[in-house]
Amino acid sequence: MQERRINNLIIGAGISGLTLAYYLKKDYLILEKENEAGGYCRTIKNPDYVWDYAGHFYHFKTDKFKELFLSMVEPEEIVTKTKITKIYYKDKLIDFPFQMNIHQLEKEEFIECLYDLYFKKGKDNYDNFLDMLYGKFGKAIVEKFLQPYNEKLYAVDLRKLDTDAMGRFFPYADVEAIIRNMKKQKNNSYNDTFLYLKKGTQFFIDRLLSHLDKDNISFNTEVNSIDVDEKFVLTNKGEKIFYQNLINTTPLNVFLKNLNTERTDKIVSSMSYNKVLVLNIGFNSPSARYQDEHWVYFPDKGLNFYRVGFYNNILGTDKLSVYVEIGYSKDQDINVERELTDTLSNMKKVGIIDENNMMIDYSSVVMDPAYVHISHETDAMIKDEINELNEKNVFTLGRYGKWTYSSMEDCMVWAEELSDLIA
Repeated sequence: MQERRINNLIIGAGISGLTLAYYLKKDYLILEKENEAGGYCRTIKNPDYVWDYAGHFYHFKTDKFKELFLSMVEPEEIVTKTKITKIYYKDKLIDFPFQMNIHQLEKEEFIECLYDLYFKKGKDNYDNFLDMLYGKFGKAIVEKFLQPYNEKLYAVDLRKLDTDAMGRFFPYADVEAIIRNMKKQKNNSYNDTFLYLKKGTQFFIDRLLSHLDKDNISFNTEVNSIDVDEKFVLTNKGEKIFYQNLINTTPLNVFLKNLNTERTDKIVSSMSYNKVLVLNIGFNSPSARYQDEHWVYFPDKGLNFYRVGFYNNILGTDKLSVYVEIGYSKDQDINVERELTDTLSNMKKVGIIDENNMMIDYSSVVMDPAYVHISHETDAMIKDEINELNEKNVFTLGRYGKWTYSSMEDCMVWAEELSDLIA
């Protein structure tokens, strides 16, 4: 068995692992099981359409990381958009978020939502995510949109999620803000303006990669087991790699399985998440109805997808190009061909396509995991385990490494912070 020694061993060449390596500059080795870098931030190579593995848009809350992004990407490669997002509700498109725009509903439903909002029964502490929704928004808003949409998204009973399952990404609003919005539209959220790359999100990944030493990245290399006491990993290539610091950026459930202890097995069995099938579909002509929207939410449970994004509306191209997202529980099987058939049928029902739109090409990506389910009990076990691993110079990084809900920028911020700690 070949043996190697490295100061900082990084598992995964996604945006977190690459950013960490960028800030470390030296003394690192990245192990990546795929034959290219990027993780979920890759772009599918198609000559006619720009398709990411999933919709990845850049919205920065720190000047530092916005400047880093702009320093690596030429201005002509970037499109800047003020977000246009809608909700398909009873064959009508209303502005997102739903709770801020109930005045756009038919009169009877608007009165029902407003009445329930005013007489909602809030409390100081909520039992779960669904309980919180009822307490903050009232019965009508929850049952018309918030519950059915989020159940399609997360593919789980919302009573199994913590109250803060989505953190800052959930568009909260109080009664005063909702009523003010009826006269003066102001649908603020964390990503009102976003940047996108004309060649897809992998363009930035490739630029980030260009600043790294390619000899320090080992592709097609998968970790089979980890010994955190003796500080080594075994790989599928028959290597035994000793490390000073081990940094995981892969899904935490996969990483913990490789530790192979009774305690970590218990944590893994308790970890809940969904899978998402992403269908990227290209057509010969634009949509007659959806000409401006960047993405649209679909709470109707009679439709298989929960969200559709319009690459062509973002990029200003003339052929309809969409990503379609379909949620599954972690144990469900996925039949891509059946979902494609249902998707095309449902896209006709909601007016995205008609008889003039002919499908030219498509691709499918299964995100597994996609959205993690934050629960208090599991979260406590994970935090205890991570604290013990940190004591052994084992760190976990990124959206899936930290088992949370975060943006790409969050992952980059965490990577820089960790580089300061271990450099």
